[in-house]
Amino acid sequence: MREEIKLLQSGVIKDDTSYVYALPYETGKAYWMVQGYFSHFSHKERVALDFKMKRGTKICAAREGVVVRVKEDGERGGLKKKYRADGNNIVIQHPDGSRAGYWHLQKDGALVNVGDTVQKGQVIGLSGKTGYAAFPHLHFLVWVYDKDGKWQQVPTRFQTSRGIRYLQSIKRYKNK
Repeated sequence: MREEIKLLQSGVIKDDTSYVYALPYETGKAYWMVQGYFSHFSHKERVALDFKMKRGTKICAAREGVVVRVKEDGERGGLKKKYRADGNNIVIQHPDGSRAGYWHLQKDGALVNVGDTVQKGQVIGLSGKTGYAAFPHLHFLVWVYDKDGKWQQVPTRFQTSRGIRYLQSIKRYKNK
């Protein structure tokens, strides 16, 4: 597992046939990925990505699917774990059963509703700083439930302006 973590953090994995996601923001835009898989701050045990962006930035579906959860009534955010429950989010279930979560949206920042079918690249929400968040950003992660119903995080590859890759921390990625 340690070797896999190092490979994910470096953006290098060989012979990968996993699904290729779109970056979760508009085409032509570029944002810094400030925290990646298993990063030391708040992703120590998370296969999650944080994209730094201003409040109100348009968030796009990284993959097609059906919206299964929307929370947009949270108003608070900060670096205390007590704010975790205030994090506004959208969860989309994909055709293969996996789910993607988009967290820290602004209050009333969801532009979709539970039950909506969304397309890859469709604008679904607006970024913010709700929940456990030090600054405005988008927290993105993908997971599946195994046959026993156990939650498992899924590393994701993305189509970028420089090709298909796993993303690395402290790098800027442009959506093709």
